[in-house]
Amino acid sequence: MPSRTCTQMELGNFPRLGWADVAPCMATDVRSAIEQVLEAQQGAALSREQCLFLANAEGDDLLGLLVAADLLRSELSGNIITYVVNRNINFTNICFVGCKFCAFSRGPRESDTYFLEPQQVADKAIEAWKLGAKEVCIQGGLPRDLPPFYYRDILRAVKSAVPGMHIHAFSPMEIVYGVELTAMTLRDYLCMLSDNGLGTLPGTAAEILDDEVRHVLSRNKLSTSQWTEVIRTAHTCGIRTTSTLMYGHVETPEHWVNQILLLREIQEETGGFTEFVPLGFVHTNTLLFHQGLSRPGPTLGEHLKIHALARLMLAGSINNIQVSWVKLNRGLSQLCLQAGANDYGGTLMEENISREAGATAGQYTSPEEFQSLIREIGRIPAERNTTYSRIQIKAPFESFPAEPLLEPEFA
Repeated sequence: MPSRTCTQMELGNFPRLGWADVAPCMATDVRSAIEQVLEAQQGAALSREQCLFLANAEGDDLLGLLVAADLLRSELSGNIITYVVNRNINFTNICFVGCKFCAFSRGPRESDTYFLEPQQVADKAIEAWKLGAKEVCIQGGLPRDLPPFYYRDILRAVKSAVPGMHIHAFSPMEIVYGVELTAMTLRDYLCMLSDNGLGTLPGTAAEILDDEVRHVLSRNKLSTSQWTEVIRTAHTCGIRTTSTLMYGHVETPEHWVNQILLLREIQEETGGFTEFVPLGFVHTNTLLFHQGLSRPGPTLGEHLKIHALARLMLAGSINNIQVSWVKLNRGLSQLCLQAGANDYGGTLMEENISREAGATAGQYTSPEEFQSLIREIGRIPAERNTTYSRIQIKAPFESFPAEPLLEPEFA
């Protein structure tokens, strides 16, 4: 192979490179960490110091990280890129929390507020089912004086209307609010929701799991310890969850490392995470940016790096890394799928939160468009269910039988 020199200008072409191309150009400590995790295929093989080396990679080191993450993705997940056909339902935009990174929420007296009754949520679920959705993702603002059992009543209405629909609903912040409203214990409250149709829980409201950063983002948001308690309890109740991290605002690469290590620790205890979703901060219409408290969203390098870092650090623990296409746009999401990610997320049908913050990728991506975007980068599209336990490979690959993805043993 001819000798070459790696440059940061080649970031857009990194999928064409191989590990042998970039390894000689990298710093010894970064190359050693990457070789160690590639050999073990386990993020646990990395020390915290090695994770910090990777999180701070730039130039040739970053290029090597991206190539290594894509290689590890191919070894752990193959060439299939999955997606789920779902509908996003935000049942209200009224919220008292006041997160500075959010442009979706409204005060109760603003002219453009709305609030959906449980049957109206169910009607949207019926529409989604008729359009082929198998999941509804239900979240909303936190209005004062919410009926104590409103979240339960949404589940009952949806399950009564569409028994086969998987309900992926209610962030840990909403769970904490529901516990406060009903005066139930956390475990009893989660079990009640599960008994009434809750399938899985979004691991949103995490942002950065560091209380100093959280104080800047939102003084009224639940604490790091509350978020982890909700997630751990949900897992022990048999409710699986996603996991997330919001990047590109006031945090540092050290915060990324700390959070991913925490998620890995929880996964080792419970096995309850289905996926990890990096969420790029959309700054355009937010107070956080306009008050000069944040940078103007992530750079290209940060978008690619966080997906690659997650692939290496979570290898063998959380093997599904999802891109948030609505925050990235379609072209950038394709690049991130070549930097370690293996899942395109959901079709959504109706997305409001990122759009209100200034995202321009749209509210809906059809299954056919997902398939086209996936084939453009030489991968195989496949529709999945929420927990990745069933996939269906799409044409022109339908002659190959689709086998269920193996799930980790879930405590």
